[in-house]
Amino acid sequence: MTIPNDSDRPGTSLPDLLGNSASAAPGSPYRVLARKYRPTTFEHLIGQDAMVHTLDNAFATGRIAQAYMLTGVRGIGKTTTARLIARALNYSGPGAPTVHMEKVGDHCAAILESRHPDVIEMDAASRTGVDDIRELIEGVRYRPIDARYKVYIIDEVHMLSKAAFNALLKTLEEPPEHVKFIFATTEVRKVPVTVLSRCQRFDLKRLDVELLIKHFRRVSESEGVTADDEALALISRASEGSVRDGLSLLDQAIAYGLDHVSADTVRSMLGLADRGQTLSLFETVMRGDVPAALGQLKHLYELGAEPVTILGDLAELTHWVTRLKVVPSSAQDPSRSEVERLQGASLADRLSIPVLTRAWQMLLKGTEEVSQASHALAAAEMVIIRMAYVADLPTPREIAEGSVARRPEQKSEPTGHISQPPQSIETRQSTPPNTLASRAAAHSQTILAVAEPVSQPTTVDDGVRLTSFRDIATLAGDKRDLKLKDSLERYVRPVQMRARQLDIALEPGAPQGLANELSRKLEQWTGQRWMVSVTKAGGEKPIAEQDRYRRESLFEEARSHPSVQAFLERFKGAEIVDVKDLSAIDQRLAEDAVDDEIRRGDS
Repeated sequence: MTIPNDSDRPGTSLPDLLGNSASAAPGSPYRVLARKYRPTTFEHLIGQDAMVHTLDNAFATGRIAQAYMLTGVRGIGKTTTARLIARALNYSGPGAPTVHMEKVGDHCAAILESRHPDVIEMDAASRTGVDDIRELIEGVRYRPIDARYKVYIIDEVHMLSKAAFNALLKTLEEPPEHVKFIFATTEVRKVPVTVLSRCQRFDLKRLDVELLIKHFRRVSESEGVTADDEALALISRASEGSVRDGLSLLDQAIAYGLDHVSADTVRSMLGLADRGQTLSLFETVMRGDVPAALGQLKHLYELGAEPVTILGDLAELTHWVTRLKVVPSSAQDPSRSEVERLQGASLADRLSIPVLTRAWQMLLKGTEEVSQASHALAAAEMVIIRMAYVADLPTPREIAEGSVARRPEQKSEPTGHISQPPQSIETRQSTPPNTLASRAAAHSQTILAVAEPVSQPTTVDDGVRLTSFRDIATLAGDKRDLKLKDSLERYVRPVQMRARQLDIALEPGAPQGLANELSRKLEQWTGQRWMVSVTKAGGEKPIAEQDRYRRESLFEEARSHPSVQAFLERFKGAEIVDVKDLSAIDQRLAEDAVDDEIRRGDS
């Protein structure tokens, strides 16, 4: 919303008509700013240009919906917008219905004051039952008394009961041509989709801080009050995008400071900490100076700042410094003072992303602890102590990089191991990048030497090549035959694989007819006949057992790694929850590269 200004429009001034003039008559009752500066035309509505443009085109072309759904945060202007739409629908001037209402029409004042007989406002929070909707449906049959349309404005529509919504559906979908519905809600997800599908929905967006600052400055000037830019910025941030909340805070600040609204006035009123002192506290905590940090926290508390508010300010500052680090243009935020920009940029240069994210997580958890603690200041002090204690601790990456230089040379694995020995971090960083083809060739040689695949691998229609028994089990999974895949991995010991011939041994408990089923499935998937023979002994371990042994080996290898040991020693209680085999990942990439080259050669 914005301040009505009718000096450039002919006709009666609607703000004067409604008693909204800044210079009210002596002895008249006081109107709070949120009501005094409520929009009276669409030109006065700020921040909702997309909705106004849509309505303008719809009214101009006659594409008027039978129902509108307005949704957004509290205080964004849903009810006010609903009245403006009702006024536009019933406007008596030229070109009506229209969003361009230059003069005051016959129904404008009554509609905006909620006293027009054809614009019925209903609060769904207090009238939630099906009987209330039945009464509404009965009234729908009668034509409007004086206006063009009978308009029903239902506020907080999500509060209606399920029976009430169901009773409304038929009328909402096919209302009489003289009836329009306008719904407003802050909880649009609670509205049944059957209702939403019958409405034209407008999401009123939250206003940004810069727009709110400009609006509140105009209001202050209109009220004959001076206000500091920092004070308006504090009010705008505290309102969280709500115009009504911001105007209520400004109203309170004017009453507190009379002719001048200062930043100190707003901080004292809201129980906020001084931004400069908050920055100083954050810098002290990140420096690890516990005594100084506790002293600053106590000083802010004595000035009237609540502990949970202080931690909230620190969290907001952490987020802003992180944004400065990744998006330097954030320093141009008009809601920030020059001191904040300079100190914020300095902190962003000195603190790393891991340190900032660690502080963010600790503040989130700490804010919850303080809000639930019986002694808020003590809980806040414990959070500050924890943050200061870990401030000088290295990040996991720094620990790893610091221990790489002391790491002994990795020994190669025993002969016969399928994957290549993992390289150290030093080796991976210093080795020049090879071409994809050379990597693929090296890996393919390793696979051929160890796995001994068939000389003429079978290719499935979709390009998958079967070179080992594991490929067959993987193919079963790709074909969504999960039962067969599980049996192959748990009960089959592969003995030998040749061109379309497979020798296997079975574990105790294997399903009957497993060999025949596998032969039939392979013929179905490859289009070629397969011979599956069962032997009584020999063969490798089942795939599931191989994978389990491989995973245990990886965990054991990780536990014995010097970098991991240094990390576990530094961070007591840390555990290894998963291990990724980089060599296996590289091997799969190499296999995919070889397959791609073969396909390109065939094509």
